[in-house]
Amino acid sequence: MDLDPQPIPEFLAQQRDEVAPPNLQDFFFEFEDFWERRLWHQLTEALLKFYESPESAPQRIPIYKHFVLSFSDKINQLKFVTLGLSAARESEDNDEALEFLTTIAEKVNKPASKDAYVYATVEVARVKLLLADMEGARKALDEAEKNLETFDSVESVVHASFYRVNADYYNAKLEFAAYYKNALLYLACVNVADLSQKEQQERAYNLAIAALLGESIYNFGELLLHPILDSLKDAEHSWLRDLLFAFNAGNLTRFHGLSGHFSKQPLLEGRSSFLREKLCLSALTEAVFRRPPHDRALSFATILEETRVFPEEVEHLLMRALSLGLVRGSIDQVAEVARISWVQPKVLDKEQIENMKQRLMEWDGSVNKLGNWMESRLVAGA
Repeated sequence: MDLDPQPIPEFLAQQRDEVAPPNLQDFFFEFEDFWERRLWHQLTEALLKFYESPESAPQRIPIYKHFVLSFSDKINQLKFVTLGLSAARESEDNDEALEFLTTIAEKVNKPASKDAYVYATVEVARVKLLLADMEGARKALDEAEKNLETFDSVESVVHASFYRVNADYYNAKLEFAAYYKNALLYLACVNVADLSQKEQQERAYNLAIAALLGESIYNFGELLLHPILDSLKDAEHSWLRDLLFAFNAGNLTRFHGLSGHFSKQPLLEGRSSFLREKLCLSALTEAVFRRPPHDRALSFATILEETRVFPEEVEHLLMRALSLGLVRGSIDQVAEVARISWVQPKVLDKEQIENMKQRLMEWDGSVNKLGNWMESRLVAGA
């Protein structure tokens, strides 16, 4: 329902003259002008710009309730929700914010504005997470995901919001693999440079922990190549970045040098045996990777040396690698040899690239020798 037009100019004048700081007062002249001329798009853009200013915080809720709601059905519903979310952040507590956001979600729950409904529903889930209502948060996220699956296309901000809160849910539940997947999907929807340094470091820290502890994550190449990881450089948790690269390279010496930091993170300290197995698997795949394809028959003694497992653990390690799809091949238990035909690709660090360069040079040399031999045979036969 439209409000009586008379209170609007009075409300805007009061907000301008009595509340707004001098640098924001000009906005209110624009608001009134666009409102009177019914230029809803221009009014929406001006409001969004106003709400982006940190100094607008004390006025966001009053302006939303007494001004924005008066023409909410006339503007882009996704932008309407964006204004509502900005206002909700100024609520006194999470219970008030939840009530505020639930009202917004109900208002845009229409066939023509399902994207806006998803956006609002995800924020409802975020606040429920803050209130430790895990069941309610999961229910809201499942509803949002169900709606997202029906869209042919949607604004990236909606997808980003869903993946961010979904990741936060899985992080709270300590479901590392699901968190890892959703956090990377979130980062794919945003410009990392737009995130604060604190948020970048927090996201990188949580991703590193998830990569290390995720029971189905044995290849973190996507994370190692992502710029988010650079936020940990020269920071408090730079050791975590170093640990990821040590794991990727199967570098046992480097791992043991960094393991002293585990006491700083109880999750790592409590899963030391799992981390050891994961590292040994990485060391095994690295040992295979370093060898040329025609020389990938590894004796159990070689595997012992490369992975530093106990003799009785070699077969189990090989079977584990095969079952996880990290390698393909066969095990000759009598001869105590593992014949590997394929190894899972991985991201290479500088040392690994140098090793590959050396192998290519050796291959090039052997090809040249073969060419020279064939040429000499042809000459001799002539």
